[in-house]
Amino acid sequence: MGSRLAADQVADFHRDGYLSFNNPVFDPADFVRLKAIFEEDLARYGEDDLDTIHFRDERLMEFLMHDRVLDLVEPLMGPNIGLWSSHFISKPPFTGKRTPWHEDSAYWDGRISTMENLVTVWLALDPVDIENGSMGVIPGTHVGGFSDYTDVEGGIFGSEIEAGQIDESKAHYFTLAPNECSLHEARIIHGANANTSPRRRAGYTMRYFPTTSLVNPERNPGHKIWLARGRDMAGNRFENA
Repeated sequence: MGSRLAADQVADFHRDGYLSFNNPVFDPADFVRLKAIFEEDLARYGEDDLDTIHFRDERLMEFLMHDRVLDLVEPLMGPNIGLWSSHFISKPPFTGKRTPWHEDSAYWDGRISTMENLVTVWLALDPVDIENGSMGVIPGTHVGGFSDYTDVEGGIFGSEIEAGQIDESKAHYFTLAPNECSLHEARIIHGANANTSPRRRAGYTMRYFPTTSLVNPERNPGHKIWLARGRDMAGNRFENA
């Protein structure tokens, strides 16, 4: 157990709400295996049915609980880490939909006691850049987490943050090679343009929470969580408790 982040990277994350990690997350052979699992699940379930994919494909638990991932997460939230969720995201060439500006916290409100320090690792499975719809974040917006929303059509979600609350000129868009990742806090405003390029854009989101936060069973029917590292601090109902 340790840290793969320097002190200044940790400080940047807490100040800005995000971080780009432009180094390999997994060993090359492990990444090849993970991408092969993704291709199998994509072919089996289709691009619109890949959320909480680890519930159906237990092979993914090896990667979600891997020290090379947890050593990125621990310096950002502390030593007691719960696995919140995971999701393969695939936007096909030319037709990949826009991801409206949103906060994860707004969609998860009430499901967990606090969104503070809930971290998503966004692992690139394909080369990712602004041309094929890379994710963008608005730095520093993680201090809020519950903006006002309006209905929208043609995106992955049916609502987005009202335009007057966002300064898109401040957006930072990630450029990632396969096996690199970004990390962002659940409250930060983020989104992605449609993929109109001839290249697919695929990634794996691995989401973690500090076990000082309590997951509400009544608001999470059928949802499973695991203790990834350390110990539970809030009375959570982990699958591996």
